[in-house]
Amino acid sequence: MAKGSFAFPQATARAQALGEIHARPYALVPSPRVIFQLAFLTEGGSAVDHAVMGELSRSRGISPPGRDSSHHALSWGQGTLRWERHTEFSTYFWDAPAPEKFGGEVPVHPFGDSFSPPGTLISGVRLEIRPDTPETRAAISTFDPTSLCYSEIKNGQGAILTDFRQNGDGLTQILVIDRGMTEAGRGALVQRLLDIETYRTLAMMGLPLAQSLSPDIRRIEDGLTGITNAMKQHAREKADTLLTEITRLAAELEANAALSLYRFGASRAYYGIVQERIRTLAETAVSGYETLGFFLERRLAPAMRTCQSVEERQANLSRKLARATALLRSWIDVELEQLNTSLLNSMDRRAKLQLRLQQTVEGLSVAAISYYVVGLFGYVAKAAHGLGLPVKPETLTGIAVPFVIAGMWLLVRAIRQRHAEEDKH
Repeated sequence: MAKGSFAFPQATARAQALGEIHARPYALVPSPRVIFQLAFLTEGGSAVDHAVMGELSRSRGISPPGRDSSHHALSWGQGTLRWERHTEFSTYFWDAPAPEKFGGEVPVHPFGDSFSPPGTLISGVRLEIRPDTPETRAAISTFDPTSLCYSEIKNGQGAILTDFRQNGDGLTQILVIDRGMTEAGRGALVQRLLDIETYRTLAMMGLPLAQSLSPDIRRIEDGLTGITNAMKQHAREKADTLLTEITRLAAELEANAALSLYRFGASRAYYGIVQERIRTLAETAVSGYETLGFFLERRLAPAMRTCQSVEERQANLSRKLARATALLRSWIDVELEQLNTSLLNSMDRRAKLQLRLQQTVEGLSVAAISYYVVGLFGYVAKAAHGLGLPVKPETLTGIAVPFVIAGMWLLVRAIRQRHAEEDKH
């Protein structure tokens, strides 16, 4: 096969689509190892993220990531600092050899006083991978027994322990007991556990918003109830006032719905990722303990149902407000139609009066014009008599009067008929 036989023009998005598959490769994680991951909300935008990572890279003598980069890695001490940018947050991952004791101090790490976070912290994890030894098993006593989750994975090749509580540094502690996993297997497991902790926190961000919106929704529901009760008694008399009030309630509801639209949608998406990661773990329960999946589902599911309930209440209330508005508008339209009918009847009466007045004026105008025409004819008759006409001017004027009146009447009638024909067209 000749070289370059398949060098065809590439689709615009092909490189990005192919590269996305490899955008988040699993790290090869040796054992024992301690891993820190911090997730920050990027309220300041991606530029702040790039500035932070660029400063860290330059401090290590490494080229900073490009403006369009969504991930970057650099060596830091005995481990690697990895940065990833997501839709509304970014993560900073660093691994190092584990200290002698579980939860022991790590003296040198990239998140010291010189680290400038790109935003507010949303999630922090300290995960340790240790071999299955009596010392490692003794670390179980450091977790809170009331929320301890303990399960086995990979057909007994490993075990996971966490109580989802934060240590003195504000980090959620997770212990992975290694019983012979490969470095790739440990890397995949680490990524899933970090995703679970990060995304379950992000998913829960919708709950405070749902709780804050519930009183407003209840108040709007009560307002709608009051309006519908008033509609049964004073709909026609107070239609304008009720329509103003219901429009105000609808505007307030839509503003809250717009505020919560993204947050509730994001919570659903994050919750779906958590569920998918938990299924991938394929946990086996340890007698006397809850699995991570069962523990999180028991707490996440009610929160997600609360968000869903608030979202459904908003949608249902919006439909009810729309129906009430349509009903009020129909009554106002009836009132307007009645008012228009009354106005048209009044205009019809005025038109008839104007027609009668016009006919009266036309009659008077015939008399007035005839009078002036007869007067002019009188001057003509006098002039004719002066020129020798044997008939007296008064006689000629008297004879002309009925003919002038008839002529003027016919002329006014013809003008009126011509105007009527023009109005028809």
